[in-house]
Amino acid sequence: MKKPVAALELDHPTLDTPSIQRSLYNRLTYSIGKDPITATDRDWFYSAAAVLRERMIERWMETMRSYYVQDRKRVYYLSMEFLMGRTMVNGMMNLCCDKEFREALVAMGLNVDHIREMEQDAALGNGGLGRLAACFLDSMATMGIPGYGYGIRYEYGMFHQTIEGGQQVEHPDNWLRYGNPWEFPRPEVLYQVKFGGRVVDYADEHGRKNFQWVDTDDVMAMAYDYPIPGYDTGTVNNMRLWAAKSSRDFDLKYFNEGDYIRAVEDKNDSENLSKVLYPDDTTEMGRELRLKQQYFFVSASLQDVLYRYAKSGTPVDGLPDKVAIQLNDTHPSISVVELMRILIDHHHFDWAHAWDITTRTFAYTNHTLMPEALETWPVAMFERILPRHLQIIYEINYRFLKDVMHHYPGDPVLWQRMSLIDEAKDKRIRMAHLAIVGSHKVNGVAAIHTRLMKETIFADFHRLWPDKIVNMTNGVTPRRWLNQANPALSGLITTHIGRDWLKDLDQLRRLAPLAGDAGFRDDFARVKRNNKVRLAQVIAERLGVRVDPDSLFDVQIKRIHEYKRQLLNVLHVITLYNRICAGGDAAPRTVIFGGKAAPGYRMAKLVIRLINDVADIVNNDPLVRGLLKVVFIPNYDVSNAEIIIPAADLSQQISTAGTEASGTGNMKLALNGALTIGTLDGANVEIRNEVGPENIFIFGMTTDEVAAQYAAGYNPWLHYDDNAELKQTLDMIRDGYFSPEDRNRYMPVFETLTYHGDHYLLLADYASYIACQEKVGQLYRDPAAWVRKSILNVAGMGQFSSDRTIAQYANTIWNVEPMPRAAE
Repeated sequence: MKKPVAALELDHPTLDTPSIQRSLYNRLTYSIGKDPITATDRDWFYSAAAVLRERMIERWMETMRSYYVQDRKRVYYLSMEFLMGRTMVNGMMNLCCDKEFREALVAMGLNVDHIREMEQDAALGNGGLGRLAACFLDSMATMGIPGYGYGIRYEYGMFHQTIEGGQQVEHPDNWLRYGNPWEFPRPEVLYQVKFGGRVVDYADEHGRKNFQWVDTDDVMAMAYDYPIPGYDTGTVNNMRLWAAKSSRDFDLKYFNEGDYIRAVEDKNDSENLSKVLYPDDTTEMGRELRLKQQYFFVSASLQDVLYRYAKSGTPVDGLPDKVAIQLNDTHPSISVVELMRILIDHHHFDWAHAWDITTRTFAYTNHTLMPEALETWPVAMFERILPRHLQIIYEINYRFLKDVMHHYPGDPVLWQRMSLIDEAKDKRIRMAHLAIVGSHKVNGVAAIHTRLMKETIFADFHRLWPDKIVNMTNGVTPRRWLNQANPALSGLITTHIGRDWLKDLDQLRRLAPLAGDAGFRDDFARVKRNNKVRLAQVIAERLGVRVDPDSLFDVQIKRIHEYKRQLLNVLHVITLYNRICAGGDAAPRTVIFGGKAAPGYRMAKLVIRLINDVADIVNNDPLVRGLLKVVFIPNYDVSNAEIIIPAADLSQQISTAGTEASGTGNMKLALNGALTIGTLDGANVEIRNEVGPENIFIFGMTTDEVAAQYAAGYNPWLHYDDNAELKQTLDMIRDGYFSPEDRNRYMPVFETLTYHGDHYLLLADYASYIACQEKVGQLYRDPAAWVRKSILNVAGMGQFSSDRTIAQYANTIWNVEPMPRAAE
């Protein structure tokens, strides 16, 4: 590291209210160039962001310096997604200056909430995968672990969702429209990324075979840095995102000839790489772009990691002692091959030496149990886009299968199952297999998920390497998901047990005795109701639907997918509607949905339309008597989650047992006092263990019963014929009761659940689910009992802090220690 040059003493902005107020005026005037008289809320937001950023920067620089000086092992977290949400309030709270900022803004006559709403959610992710990555970055910074996030600076997010005529409509999510005040462009940090071309081999003077990847199409990766402040500590870590830049911005020859489109063609083609999160992979071009995105960010990140490592002067042999790289799902698994390519082609290591370094450097997190969801790529596409990498994959596979054959001779079926290449139909590369073979540890994200990894999809690998697969149950950061999202509940908790719970979530256990305190229950219930009033106001403003904050807020907010079974929830809504219309009584209930369907996922989009059509009928039928409302809140994202989650009474976690790896929405909702209704799937199992089986609503088949049902030959018609309420519900969907203008609209839904086999066993679990929902309604009629269980859920959530998860990664997989507390 270079010695600092002699410099004047920096101004050291402090966190007191007068200093913040002066800085706000200065930034508005000198950075934004506005007079306070004409300044808009957006101007003040950018001023406030600049003021907060100033107070992060010194801590950030000191943190980076300390990493170099102490030369500790570092963690690099590679993820295609980082669903960060908004930064301003989170940054204020983590720097413990939110009170001072609020006072400064109010003293200047500004509306804090209006200014906060000016910030766009950073559209760098879609769902749980990206939000988990964001929680992990927060925990690493808070715990003082030298951790870096690497990803892509998408110009557009997945999409902005609106509901038009009941249907999902996708619009470009131009989150960078007004710029991003938190990022630092690094035009000097630029790496070349290659695609296509061909591979030539030659013998060097020692007769050793060497390879060169030539005649490539090149793209440049430019870095953008994003500070990640820890909570109540001097540590500020870094997230580095890559934007694609053309190696040739402009071809003057074509321009002078009048061919203006071709003059910028290279630039446009190159920069498409970081244009959008998850391009539609239903087309060949979309799939190719997605593979290129993955390699683009992997190549740039590894070049950056190795550049940083080289500054220490340590030989590359020592890389695993100073670098731990975590692959968040299979998207970055090409990293294994890329590091091998660098070590062999550039550093000229022999295969065994390079492989030893590579496997000790990488670890892989698996996020799915469904074989169809495990990423694969056509060999032909790899050969065209990454020809050298395909050669290396073949060599990895050859050596790996030799080892497999040695352990399990005479079993070609096993060899085919374990191969990195799926030989069926068109040859495809199994990226999960590549990640497993190329990593020293592989982890699941919930106890049941990890067990099923060992017993089902990766059983052969577990048999070969019984110590490789380990469990790291997911967690969420309490700083954002309780302290920021639910400040009233956070304040109530802190009043009774102090503030240490923000860094030690196990402290919430101390709330358990308060569940028996009538005064505390009243205060807790008041906080919940106020949060429900706020959500009810949002629903009225955005959807024009009036909901009763005293009704049961029954919430299912997650990506729309068949295995998550939003459709089972709809079946219950229709059943409840039928009972009410027949004169039955029920606890008043508002069923709240939110989530996006992938643009090419027809059935998921049809389920969204069904939800909205059901809502239209239910919400306008006088026979319902105000006992049931249904709403779909569009464009579910982090900011919407921060409004919905604190208001939820019931958390729907109803995936088919054995399909959800973990889930983190279940943790966020329970942390905010929602009771869970769910199957024994993912982290629901561990939540039940922590909060007590009497404080959670469990229904449906277990994973073993699901497997037995499939093995026996599941017949959904038996449930249809045997259950009159189920038959009535399905017939209403089939016959167009909820779509009178198009009576065949939902025939595909009916056929999926009957003729096509009901793959996710909705009909098999229906009766159990309805009975469990009846228990929910009965308990809600006893407010004291409900609130008591709600408090006990919060008290039992200490196990589900992402701090605990990161501590386990650090000890079991990464072998890193927290830095000494940075100076504040």
